[in-house]
Amino acid sequence: MEENNTSAKQEKNISDWLPITKSRNAKWWYSTFHNVTAVVGAGVLGFPYAMSELGWGPGITVLILSWICTFYTAWQMIEMHEAVPGKRFDRYHELGQHAFGEKLGLWIVVPQQLMVEVGVNIVYMITGGKSIKKIHEILCHDCKPIRTTYFIMMFACVQFVLSHLPSFNSIAGVSLAAAVMSLSYSTIAWIASVHRGVQPDVRYDRRYSSTTGNVFGFFSALGDVAFGYAGHNVILEIQATIPSTPEKPSKGAMWKGMIIAYIIVALCYFPISIFGYWAFGNSVDDNILLSLEKPRWLITAANIFVVVHVTGSYQVFAVPVFDMLELFLVKRMNFKPSWFLRFITRNLYVSLTLFLGVSFPFFGGLLGFFGGFVFAPTTYFLPCIMWLLIHKPKRFSISWWANWFCIIFGVLLMVLAPIGALRQIILQAKEYKFYS
Repeated sequence: MEENNTSAKQEKNISDWLPITKSRNAKWWYSTFHNVTAVVGAGVLGFPYAMSELGWGPGITVLILSWICTFYTAWQMIEMHEAVPGKRFDRYHELGQHAFGEKLGLWIVVPQQLMVEVGVNIVYMITGGKSIKKIHEILCHDCKPIRTTYFIMMFACVQFVLSHLPSFNSIAGVSLAAAVMSLSYSTIAWIASVHRGVQPDVRYDRRYSSTTGNVFGFFSALGDVAFGYAGHNVILEIQATIPSTPEKPSKGAMWKGMIIAYIIVALCYFPISIFGYWAFGNSVDDNILLSLEKPRWLITAANIFVVVHVTGSYQVFAVPVFDMLELFLVKRMNFKPSWFLRFITRNLYVSLTLFLGVSFPFFGGLLGFFGGFVFAPTTYFLPCIMWLLIHKPKRFSISWWANWFCIIFGVLLMVLAPIGALRQIILQAKEYKFYS
């Protein structure tokens, strides 16, 4: 009996130390801005370019289907957080283990979740660095050019500091600033596009001269859209910070926050995609801010907003990785939960994403690849498979059809997107210089 008490006490101490479960006093609006920060990435600036590769009809269809599909799977994940009465699945892999079994669940979820979170962190490391570089170029256009590498290092310095905030709740302020910024730069981008109006000689026909180029471009654009909906990897972890009682389960507060978050997502994604493509057509850049060179002060402001947003977004995706690493080191490797262990682990992780970001600044091309390869499963159809296994809806019921629709749509994205993106990476890599 005493042994059980000691073991339970030990478990509680570890749980109180880990960043996800350390603090469970989040309010429902924390769910809103954490989710906005997680979902609305800097990838939204590439949506008009994706529209130019997809065309009007398919582009708008894919955007709407993705929004509906991922909103539905977000609801499923919120519902499954407490699928077993009295138990909370605080992490994506814990729900995976419940659905697929102890070992198989880990092997299915952990590699995919890590690829998404680490991939997003590398992309944001590069995006943050490139946006600081753009600000420097606008404000100091006569200055000697500085390597992108140094700007990525500047961005990393901020992450080294922020990474030592102890829990998910302690990054709430950073996340709120990031959510406000994502809405701000998306709005700047589409309002500036409307203000510029349709450009002379604008064209909405095929973007590339060859059929091969158009087919691969179409596939790659699917991946870019999938990357835009990557927030599901942190839904359970965000919900874990909300208090829960049998009378007032956490799903109520979480769902309330998620509805508002998804309205904000729609306000960011749809206008920028439609108006950005409408104004520039096939000549739009892969980052809409590059097409909008004037007014200079507005583009500088938008780039500052991007830097603040990716600073917060990096943290929202990094905290679950810290949690995973610290859980592994303490439970499997029997390390003592201490500030020193945390200090070493987190600094090494930020250093790794910095090294990969500096080594592969054409990682933007990898967006489409990762978007299809790992973002589509964890966001579009893995929640549906788990729902079918846990809740077993009646065959041919509405729930059954909805789940199978999302699974088929997600699998198509997973198969087609990496094909187009891989070709893009090969084409970009030919002109690429390491540590440019």
